[in-house]
Amino acid sequence: MEISSDSLRRYSLAVLVHVLLVVAWYLFVKLGDVPKYVMPTPGEAFLALFTGSYGWWQNVAVTGAEIFGGYFLALVIGVGLALLFTWSRWLEELAMPALVSLNMIPKVALGPLIIVWFKYGVWPNTLIAFSIAVFPILLTTARGLREVEPELLDLVKSLRGSRWQLFVKIQLPGALPYIFSGMKVASILAVAGAIVGEFLASDKGLGYLMLQVQVTLDTAAMFMAVILITLIGVLLYGSVLVLERIFVPKDARIA
Repeated sequence: MEISSDSLRRYSLAVLVHVLLVVAWYLFVKLGDVPKYVMPTPGEAFLALFTGSYGWWQNVAVTGAEIFGGYFLALVIGVGLALLFTWSRWLEELAMPALVSLNMIPKVALGPLIIVWFKYGVWPNTLIAFSIAVFPILLTTARGLREVEPELLDLVKSLRGSRWQLFVKIQLPGALPYIFSGMKVASILAVAGAIVGEFLASDKGLGYLMLQVQVTLDTAAMFMAVILITLIGVLLYGSVLVLERIFVPKDARIA
């Protein structure tokens, strides 16, 4: 995958902005004489990785598994449902109102029920991440599958092409820009969903760790947990961007 000068400029600008944010953070704490328990410096937050027995990497692995697991589940089910809806209009009319109503339920309210049904652990938090991330993928994919030119669909049908061939050869390539648009939104929501689950009831993960260190006012560890959560989210979002640049032509991408 070739990186153009325009892409290199944008990536360099993104790195520069993040460096400036860290510098601004440091200057705000030092020049404002902010107490450590209110806001640590970037260096103090980084040192929290090497102090205390917080099991950082185990918690990172748990939260990462919840985020990526919920996201992958949302991708598979969201695209699958969208495909079924394009094949059957009556199925969409029957199921979509219920799905919209379920999506309107605040996930903070849904979380305790999922925990009652599935107990504590990675799986309930994965389900919460899935429940938040699936709807954008479903909606954008369904729209993309319907944006295919009717003439192409009629041509494949006239050649006795199967529904699977119709999907793989015609609908999927045309819908990819829409699918990736939904995937980018869902990657952000999956992070929020997993952390909401860990806040509600969990005994592991970075969200759970934040609640634990809050009791001891270890603000540096709290900041480090937030940074690690952000890095996991950036990794997921960046992976989606890389895949989009591989599979979707530049002029067909949706911002």
